[in-house]
Amino acid sequence: MEIIMAIAIGVLAASGTWLVLRPRTFQVIIGLSLLSYAVNLFIFVSGNLNIAREPVLLRWLKPTLENYTDPMPQALVLTAIVIGFATTALFLVLLMAARGLSDTDHVDGVEDEA
Repeated sequence: MEIIMAIAIGVLAASGTWLVLRPRTFQVIIGLSLLSYAVNLFIFVSGNLNIAREPVLLRWLKPTLENYTDPMPQALVLTAIVIGFATTALFLVLLMAARGLSDTDHVDGVEDEA
């Protein structure tokens, strides 16, 4: 399971980095989103990858992290998802405003000459 998660995080991070380096603003926004998904998945996986463990406290189990999953990474990822959604919406509004003002969607504002 760890190797699958490591590959997924690597693919998301590599795709996000490649898209951030593209010249168009929409591709940059999608790349930033993919990078944030990679970081969120990394934080989520850092909690534990226990498949057969209990997520809530039970009376007959000792309250240690050996018997339960850690709730802190889950709370951090949930908060990061909300913040990421809000910043993506803000970036999309800025993209549309910049496109309307400059008539191009390039990051530097200059259209390629073909």
